[in-house]
Amino acid sequence: MQDLEITAYLHAIELQPKSVYIVHEKTERLLPMHSHTKSQFTYVEGGIAYIYTENKTYFIPARHYVWIPKGLPHFVKVRTSATITRNLYFYTDDDHTEPFYGKLGIYPVNTLLYEMIGFTNNWNGDIEKKDNTYHFMAAIKNILPQLSTRSFPIALPTTTNSRLRPIVLYMAQYFGQQITLESISSRFGMGERTLSRLFQSTMNISFLQYLKLLRIVRAIEMILQEDRSTTDIAYLTGYNSLAAFSKAFFQLTNIRPSDFAKHNS
Repeated sequence: MQDLEITAYLHAIELQPKSVYIVHEKTERLLPMHSHTKSQFTYVEGGIAYIYTENKTYFIPARHYVWIPKGLPHFVKVRTSATITRNLYFYTDDDHTEPFYGKLGIYPVNTLLYEMIGFTNNWNGDIEKKDNTYHFMAAIKNILPQLSTRSFPIALPTTTNSRLRPIVLYMAQYFGQQITLESISSRFGMGERTLSRLFQSTMNISFLQYLKLLRIVRAIEMILQEDRSTTDIAYLTGYNSLAAFSKAFFQLTNIRPSDFAKHNS
């Protein structure tokens, strides 16, 4: 996307501060790091999307949405063109009424919200107070704090640290192998305590916590995008047994991998 197109798109979102701006196209995913004076609701209808902020990568599976508060720098990325996202940009003059509106969160979409989102399919651009559809859009925003009480907890820290970034990239490529603190320390020529401290000080997470997060993210990708059994996915993501994989998955997501697969099939 050219700079002029980006400027025009962002200007269109901001033009009417008290409106709801609707986009069902794939424009948002083409933008570089940016922010809005409006709050953003992005629903992932099919596939997987990622929200990148300045220090974390948030994972959004299908039938989930992300709420991005006003002013938060971010960009959206998808792995395949088949991923469908729907973007609603909301007025913010009432954001102070609910703590929900002030923080980024990823939430599952229940049947009610799914039907409401689907009802907006034929609308695009600004929905203003004078429009008959405005109260419907306001109702979507108003019910979010009540419907969305538990955020999907998968977020991978990111880093530009010159010592740690090559290690993180290596782990992203070989997450299915038997990676240990000892093996990574040896490969990259640093002590185990040094590497452990580097993870903690740079990304505020332990080496083992990061590895577990990485593996569960990759497992979720496989569940949503590949026709594999839960047992296969367990071994492909570096676990020695289905039981160990299921336990780690549940600890991070509060749902068993088999149940997650059923709910997102």
